[in-house]
Amino acid sequence: MEIATLAPLLVVVLFGALALGLWVGFALIAVGMVAMYAAAPAPPELVFATKVWGGMSVWDLTALPMFIWMGEVLVRSRLSSDMFSGLAPFTARLPGRLLHVNVLGCALFAAVSGSSAATTATIGRMSLPELKSRGYDDRMAIGTLAGSGTFGFLIPPSIILIVYGAATEQSIARLFLAGVIPGLMLAMLFGGYIMLWSLMHRDRMPEAEPRVSRGEAMSAAARLLPVVGLIVTVIGSIYLGIASPTEAAVIGVIGALVLAQMTGALGLAGLFDSLRAATVTTCMIAFILAGASFLTVAMGYTGIPRDLARLIGEMGLSPYALLAMLTVFFIIMGMFLDGISIVVLTVSIILPMVTAAGIDPIWFGIFLVLVVEMSQITPPVGFNLFVIQTITGRDMFTVARYAAPFFGLLVLAVAILSVFPELALWLPGTMLSR
Repeated sequence: MEIATLAPLLVVVLFGALALGLWVGFALIAVGMVAMYAAAPAPPELVFATKVWGGMSVWDLTALPMFIWMGEVLVRSRLSSDMFSGLAPFTARLPGRLLHVNVLGCALFAAVSGSSAATTATIGRMSLPELKSRGYDDRMAIGTLAGSGTFGFLIPPSIILIVYGAATEQSIARLFLAGVIPGLMLAMLFGGYIMLWSLMHRDRMPEAEPRVSRGEAMSAAARLLPVVGLIVTVIGSIYLGIASPTEAAVIGVIGALVLAQMTGALGLAGLFDSLRAATVTTCMIAFILAGASFLTVAMGYTGIPRDLARLIGEMGLSPYALLAMLTVFFIIMGMFLDGISIVVLTVSIILPMVTAAGIDPIWFGIFLVLVVEMSQITPPVGFNLFVIQTITGRDMFTVARYAAPFFGLLVLAVAILSVFPELALWLPGTMLSR
C-alpha cells in the first residue's frame, strides 16, 4: 500500500480506536497490526511477540514500579499533610502569601512521587480546603494547583523521564540531572506570576494572618525534614554515583515505608492499598510501552518515519522552527492523549529528525516533558483537570480556564529553554563528567 494512502488510514485507526474507548495499549497494537499487514513482509505475530518482549525487558524500567510505589506510600501517610503546615509560615509574608504553598508543595512532592496526577491530588486535598477557608480567590487557588501539579513530570525522579530514557536508550541519571534547573525555573516563574497577580489584585487577597513566632516557624520547618531528607537521600544517591536510579528507587521505597511507620500513618490496609495502586499504574504504563514498541517497528516497515524525516529535512527548517512546529504538534496531541502515551507514541518518529538537526537528545527529553506537561491542563484529556474536577466539583473547562495563565507560563518556559539550552545540559555535563 502506498504511504500516501497508508498514513491517513493509520491515523483513522488510531483515533477511531481511542474514540471507541479502547485502552491506549490496545489502540497502539491495533495500529501496528494494520501497518504490518499492509506494508510488512515479516509475519506480524512473530514481530509482535519479539518486540513486546524486547520492549519490556529493559533494565531501566525496573525503577518505574519502585518510584510509583514510593509516591503511593507518601500519598497515604501523614508526611504529605505535614508539608502544608510546614511551608505556610515561610510564605505568609510573600506577595500572594499561602498561594505559594501550592507551588512549593507540588515541587517538594513531585521530588518524591514522580507522578503529576499524584502530586495534584495529594497537594490539592490539603491546600484547597485551607485556602478556601481563609478567603483566597478560587481562580488562583485552583489555577496554581493545576499548573504546579505538572511538576511531577519534570522534577526528578520523574516517571515520564524514565519512560523517555528507556524508549530512547538515554541515561536516566543524566535526564534526572537535566530536569533539576528547568524544574526550579518553572517554579520561579509560577511564584513570580503569583506575586505579580497579588500586587495587581490586592482587593482579591484576604487579610494577612498574624505573624508567627520564630519558635513556631522552626517547629513548622521540622515537619518538612522527613520529606526533604527523603528527597536528598534518593536524588543525592543518584547524583553522587552511590546508586543507580533503580537502586535509588528501592532506597526511596524503604525510606518512605520507614517514615510512614514512624508516624503511625500507614497501617496494613494502607500498605496493601498502596501496593495495589502502584501495580495498577505500573501495568498500565507497561502495557502502553508494549504497544508502542510494537508500533515502532511496524512504522519502520512502512517507511513513514523515514519519509516524514526526509520531508521535514527538505523544508529546510532551522532548529528553532523545527522546535516551534513540534511544540504546536505536541500541544494538539496533548488535547487527546495523556503524557506517557504521547512520548511512547511519537518519540521513535520524532527523535531521528531531531538528532539530525543537531539537537541533543537529553535536552530534547526535557523539552518534550515541558511540552507534554501542557497536556495535563488542556481539555478534553487533561489528567490534572480530571483530578481537580473530582476534588472541587467544578467542571473541567472552568478548571482549564483558571489554569490558562500557567499554560502560558509553560510556553514561556519552553521558549527560555530553547534559547538557553544550557539550563538543561549544564548540570549533567558538570556532575557526570567528573
